[in-house]
Amino acid sequence: MPTACFNQSDCHVHLAGERLEIYGRNESSGKDELLRQIPLRDLDRIITSESVQFTSHALGEVLRRGIPIQFFSWNGRFLGNFLPGQNHHGMARLRQYQRALDPAFALQMSGRIVTAKLYNQRRVLQRLSAARYDESDRQTASGPEDALPKSASGTIANRKSELDSTLKWLDALFASIRVSTTIDELRGYEGAATARYFQAWSGFLPDKYPFERRSTRPPLNPVNACISFASTILYNETVAFAHAHGLDPALGLLHATEDGRWSLALDLIEAFRPVLVEALALDLFSHQILNAGHFEPKNGGVYLNEDGRKKFFLQYERRMERQFLSESVGHRTTLRQQLEQQAVMYKASLMEPAKFEPFLMN
Repeated sequence: MPTACFNQSDCHVHLAGERLEIYGRNESSGKDELLRQIPLRDLDRIITSESVQFTSHALGEVLRRGIPIQFFSWNGRFLGNFLPGQNHHGMARLRQYQRALDPAFALQMSGRIVTAKLYNQRRVLQRLSAARYDESDRQTASGPEDALPKSASGTIANRKSELDSTLKWLDALFASIRVSTTIDELRGYEGAATARYFQAWSGFLPDKYPFERRSTRPPLNPVNACISFASTILYNETVAFAHAHGLDPALGLLHATEDGRWSLALDLIEAFRPVLVEALALDLFSHQILNAGHFEPKNGGVYLNEDGRKKFFLQYERRMERQFLSESVGHRTTLRQQLEQQAVMYKASLMEPAKFEPFLMN
């Protein structure tokens, strides 16, 4: 259990020797009872709701063992991290500050990030196309000529044609990215690619969950709610990894350094958004893991409710911890291991820029 997610309202977390004990209210008896015991040796991180109470002993031991904690509000808004105290990366921080002010380094790293994100967006669409449209072609070819209504077959053909056009357009964008001379140019290409990608990606969602555009503060529909929640968790995991490896997560390149955000973390998660965030959201709705009953309207937006977050966390963890053979690194790994590796490689690139290679999906 690398990650423990405490989502039940008003439960209590206590330290008992080498383990955490979680107590919660039994609705039948009206009394608190032990819900679960978690050995500390099995934990790498904790994600918790603000309504969960930790004793000071439990919190102290969790931090002593180097386990970060992320706190979220009822609507999925990130409130803050508890991070283990670390202060032995002074020279790395100094190099990072120097590199952040180096225009050539910033352009080089930003170009690699945008290229990787575009590559992964294109691969996601290629896989979706192969799963849906190639299968439709095979069924049509193996069945009678009237196997599909003409209107249905026409719609499939039109959608496949539009998707092929998008894939060609994305492919042509690589050349422009390679010759970009400013970060603003790269940001423009990234924004245009993402808009075109989402337009194609949304066509694979079930009809009852339309997605016209990204809306964030607040998310205006269930799809946006899932994308925003996954992005928030991924972003804050990356903040913790950056801190753990001696980086200042506030010093961004593609995302300009600004007060109030961890810009480097935003840089490092870009390549993971298509592979994890959007792919997860699509699975949650396509496989009917989530439905309308898992969301609630609040404060002008739409958010996952408690039951929805439980299902979401389970699928998020499964995707992050699922092993796969990576063609780019040449061995079996997980998305979480590759996410941490981004921080490791970025730190190494402060001395040797060639060391940083953003994540590429197979």
